[in-house]
Amino acid sequence: MSPKKIMCLFDVDGTLTKARQTIDPAFDEFIQTKIKPLCTLGVVGGSDFKKIAEQLNGDDMIFRFDYVFPENGLVQFKFGKEVGRQSIQKFMGEEKLQTIINFSLGYLAKVVLPVKRGTFIEFRSGMLNICPIGRSCSQEERDSFEKYDKEFQVRQTMIDVLKKKFPDIGLSYAIGGQISFDVFPHGWDKTYCLRHLENEGFDEIHFFGDKTDEGGNDHEIFNDPRTIGHKVTSPEDTRKQLVQLFDL
Repeated sequence: MSPKKIMCLFDVDGTLTKARQTIDPAFDEFIQTKIKPLCTLGVVGGSDFKKIAEQLNGDDMIFRFDYVFPENGLVQFKFGKEVGRQSIQKFMGEEKLQTIINFSLGYLAKVVLPVKRGTFIEFRSGMLNICPIGRSCSQEERDSFEKYDKEFQVRQTMIDVLKKKFPDIGLSYAIGGQISFDVFPHGWDKTYCLRHLENEGFDEIHFFGDKTDEGGNDHEIFNDPRTIGHKVTSPEDTRKQLVQLFDL
């Protein structure tokens, strides 16, 4: 009997790296030398390619990981080559997009936080990333906003307002990372990348992610019947679970 064709598909923030940090070199080496010979490697993240590449030690990560899916798989790389992309602009049209952007900017203008910085809405191929504190905050400000948000539910409150304001516009919302949340068309969560893996002949796709609870941006793919979900708490935990999975 031939061995199973297995894929290990990883979230980035909180799974392969600490939030918005770069991957630990020893962990990177462990994945490349111990895990890659045993399975196909994939990465799926909500961020754009530039941010994911920064966290995974450079643009050559598209050769170190067999499949790379920035922006939940709206952009696809396979064995080092870009093989496709979709865009929210093309899908929704400029008028609808601007309605949401304008309303969100108006809402954020009224939110009072301990600190506010810049870049409150980031336009990506497959989503809008909305950040109440502003993406140009420092790591220290990022950490303190995460604690503040746990107490006051700034992000979840805004999501509830957007859902109520735009009930029929066909959008989903997911909280990811420390400071922001994503807005995207229904079905454009991380499960979007699976449509590019369905015909690749894998017997098992193991997904590793930390935001697997409802509302988190790993929730849908973690629970998808096409994957075997592994909930992790940190890069160290990911390593531990890989050791167990492959009996290393």
